[in-house]
Amino acid sequence: MENYFELYEMPQTFYPDAAAIKQKFYALSKQFHPDRFAQADESAKEDALRKAAMNNEAYKILGDADKTMAYILHINNVLEEEEKYNLPPEFLMEMMELNESVSDYEDDPENTLFKNQAEQELAAQLDSWNRELAPLVDAFEKEGPDKELLIRIKDFYFRKKYLLRIRERLTTFASR
Repeated sequence: MENYFELYEMPQTFYPDAAAIKQKFYALSKQFHPDRFAQADESAKEDALRKAAMNNEAYKILGDADKTMAYILHINNVLEEEEKYNLPPEFLMEMMELNESVSDYEDDPENTLFKNQAEQELAAQLDSWNRELAPLVDAFEKEGPDKELLIRIKDFYFRKKYLLRIRERLTTFASR
């Protein structure tokens, strides 16, 4: 697996500089543009095409905080492809109330009170998630990749995925 941080000549960070990412993306896009390899042999064309695709993927991942988190966990061998993760029972118990609020809204979509309650609970959970994750990410930024720390961050990654699925459920239902 290619290391996109190395490709973009930046340290592993949960907060990559957006301007630096954009600048490096455009520089590499120009460097590996297919037109520059029109007269090259097939091997050089394929290599340029592979590098251009890698650059596009790096830009997509490093430009999105959630994808960057997953990527850091993956390159540090903490997150596996298609991993089935068991969230802590305490978290799932907390989510019961939020899921009930969403279900109440789905059962009675005309009642805006249910929708507002579900949205407020979801926003509170996401705020809590951010507050609790921040010290872990800050420690990573100062100390670098630490397996124990990354395992704790991985738990937050899966918690947020769960919360985002609830938000998608709420949003999808509201748009019907």
